[in-house]
Amino acid sequence: LSMAAAGAAGQEKQLAPTLLSFFIYNPKLGPKEGEEEKKILFYHPNEVEKNEKIRNVGLCEAIVQFTRTFSPTKPAKSLHTQKNRQFFHEPEENFWMVMVVRNPIIEKHKDGKPVYEYQEEELLDKVYSSVLQQCYSMYKLFNGTFLRAMEDGGVKVLKERLEKFFHRYLQTLHLQSCDLLDVFCGISFFPLDKMTYLKIQSFINRMEESLNIVKYTAFLYNDQLIWSGLEQDDMRILYKYLTTSLFPRHMEPELAGRDSPIRAEMPGNLQHYGRFLTGPLNLNDPETKCRFPKIFVNTDDTYEELHLIVYKNLTSAFFLPDTASIPPTLEFCRKLDSIVGPQLTVLASDICEQYNINKRISGAEKEPQFKFIYFNHMNLAEKSTIHMRKTPSVSLASVHPDLMKILGDINSDFSRVDEDEEIIVKAMSDYWVVGKKSDQRELYVILNQKNVNLIEVNEEVKKLCATQFNNIFFLD
Repeated sequence: LSMAAAGAAGQEKQLAPTLLSFFIYNPKLGPKEGEEEKKILFYHPNEVEKNEKIRNVGLCEAIVQFTRTFSPTKPAKSLHTQKNRQFFHEPEENFWMVMVVRNPIIEKHKDGKPVYEYQEEELLDKVYSSVLQQCYSMYKLFNGTFLRAMEDGGVKVLKERLEKFFHRYLQTLHLQSCDLLDVFCGISFFPLDKMTYLKIQSFINRMEESLNIVKYTAFLYNDQLIWSGLEQDDMRILYKYLTTSLFPRHMEPELAGRDSPIRAEMPGNLQHYGRFLTGPLNLNDPETKCRFPKIFVNTDDTYEELHLIVYKNLTSAFFLPDTASIPPTLEFCRKLDSIVGPQLTVLASDICEQYNINKRISGAEKEPQFKFIYFNHMNLAEKSTIHMRKTPSVSLASVHPDLMKILGDINSDFSRVDEDEEIIVKAMSDYWVVGKKSDQRELYVILNQKNVNLIEVNEEVKKLCATQFNNIFFLD
């Protein structure tokens, strides 16, 4: 009997959450009966029958209006049903974005027929609400606000921009691997000693002086941010784009050894590998096309349109020229290459040295018994030992999904209270999960130790805080 039961259990299949639909509408655009279709600005999947689109949008409007009667200032964020969950977001007045996610399913076989059980409690509202907000932030980075599109050319232009952007962007949403990091959307910083930091600072000052059309600069090493001149919120979303989309796209050729050729005999005899990830493909070819993505920053007050130049040596630097209408010329790129390239090569070796020192210090201990995620709300600094290297499509967590869900639940508890607090959870067999919140900082630790009690868990976490976080988490 037990073997038969095992066989039946072996047929269980877990189906991950998937995106069912995603749409953007504005109720003010089709107020009259018979004009409902005019409200819809974007709808995925597009092949859905027109009346169903109108019905789904109408339902969302009704839910939002209904919940407003109970809470006028905070409209509905999500709706839970057996099969799916809907998330609502109003990024600009009267513009609503809705994302419908199918709940995870366990597929069983009964009498040879598949039976589906929907996991209604698996999805974390906060995680998917954050994913939806990032959809807007990413759109705004490359297109500016919805309102701006309306001013540029009415509904037609807005629809075109939404179609062009979301058609591609929605393919990159990997909902099965979204977790706490999507809530934070933080930035991983590279720890540097004062001397190297000053060298970088002075390099940026010199560079901005000699290339006077450069308005902002950011500087990264190994996907970690060292310096940025942009506002925090703009840098946060640009950082996400660079590390999850632009860099991984350019990684493959490098790994395959098809890198751009080294140009010999630079001034001072320095050879350097500098190349543009956005901009001209080949500096020596006068016919080469220069493509610079436009980005929009400070959209709340000054509304700046900039061109994004991404220049990569061993380190990467971004330069955003302040000329919205005219893209930078090939001449400018050559000048940038000749000024910046050799200096970056020198800086890179300094940073590399620092990187190896950091690695030596942290690599001294063997596989630790704990993994952690740390986030600081003030500077958006994020650090995770739970996530393995991000691939272009997914950031892979190295712990069981159930544990990731507990982290998300603890985070939701933290966001409900203002004061500092600590939560300790006994999870599966040998796992403990600890969450600490202290003055804008949050730390989540997963310990895997046999036969330990609460006091010992607490001591372990204290040790971790003392070594990794200079005791900022001591509540006692």
